[in-house]
Amino acid sequence: MKQLLRLISSCLLFCLATSSLQAQENDTLLTSHQLDSMHSYNVDYWGAITPGRGFQVVKTEYGTLNISGYMLFRYLNQLPATQTYYDHLGNQKETDGRNDIIWHRVQAFMTGWIYVPKLNYNITFWTVNATNQVAIAGNMSYRFHKYFNLSAGINSLGGTRSLQGSHPYWLGSDRVMADEYFRTGFTSAIWATGEPINTLHYFVTIGQNLSELGIAAGKFNRKLGYGASLYWLPTTDEFGPRGAYGDWEYHKKLATRFGSSFAHHREDRYNDLSQNSPDNTSIRISDGNLLFLSGALAPDVTIQEANYTLWSMDAGLKYKGLFLQAEYYRRTLDKFNADGPLPQHSIFDDGFMIQLAGFPIKKRLEVYCATSQIFGSFKNSNEYLLGLNVYPFKTRNVRLNCQVIFVEASPVSSVFGYYTGGQSGTTLSAFASILF
Repeated sequence: MKQLLRLISSCLLFCLATSSLQAQENDTLLTSHQLDSMHSYNVDYWGAITPGRGFQVVKTEYGTLNISGYMLFRYLNQLPATQTYYDHLGNQKETDGRNDIIWHRVQAFMTGWIYVPKLNYNITFWTVNATNQVAIAGNMSYRFHKYFNLSAGINSLGGTRSLQGSHPYWLGSDRVMADEYFRTGFTSAIWATGEPINTLHYFVTIGQNLSELGIAAGKFNRKLGYGASLYWLPTTDEFGPRGAYGDWEYHKKLATRFGSSFAHHREDRYNDLSQNSPDNTSIRISDGNLLFLSGALAPDVTIQEANYTLWSMDAGLKYKGLFLQAEYYRRTLDKFNADGPLPQHSIFDDGFMIQLAGFPIKKRLEVYCATSQIFGSFKNSNEYLLGLNVYPFKTRNVRLNCQVIFVEASPVSSVFGYYTGGQSGTTLSAFASILF
């Protein structure tokens, strides 16, 4: 058997070598500029499906193929286990805290260029086992110039810093509460990115809605969403890989980032008014209710459509292992189309988050703290968290994490995140992850 495996390996190596020699003999060897472009698909990708570099398994005159992946195993304990709270209309509700260990998130990526080095592709196999969801996503893009790159596929409308390609290089495995509350989701979109002026970058997009996950195309309304982001990297024109949170790279020169984002769409509940629970679960109000839930704003009244508008500003710095990030959010919900009278015609929520991290042991041990605050039309919420990351192999891509979060009146409820709606208590979490 060993001899057979060696023979097969030798044949494969011979075929690869022969293919490479034939390419050179046919005068099809790529230029150095083209070779640099082969890896450029990692630079301007936007959104949480950005892959790692992985392993290059194919490299020919017709294209390249890289395979990479991300996996995370997590423990989560939300305390207290059960709890009673009240929404702004006085309705009594209960939390259902979780205590579980789970093979939480798996992503596999196939990336590269095809036919010409400027035409890039990304095929993503994605699952969050906590939500029992599996999806095949991706995108394709053409790099016209440093000033302008055009892409189509699955992406977000933007709106917040964490939606701009930094995943999974966050301090924890998931977003802090305010970010999770305000952000958009992921949908089919067309977008453009570029750097028209040195250190100044932009992103503009047109998309189907805030989130198409679990929504059949036949339920979409005829309104398209749009978003835009502008960010400035004045001191170093970079902010770590993918704009990562934390300074594992240990910047010897101060790295700075300043940005602003916007997103808008006229959302629909995506099912009949006679059904109490909406198919659209993207928008929550500050007492923890879904906006499109029957009776969310008034007894026996259901909202069919509403405008969602989000604006945010962010600023960050990195220097010799220290990292500081702050972001402010402003969300407006208005122009409600409902089947009865409502006590208000618009909802305004504000919030912010601050994260601070440092390395007591360079590239080995990172400690961090954070807070996020939500000032809602119906209720205020806040959280404070402490955590640490251990990098056992001196790489960003393998880490162990533990974290404690002190939550007050969470309006967020997400099975894949840290929070359950209405919780006032403590959440403990720990995870191990690998990115390649």
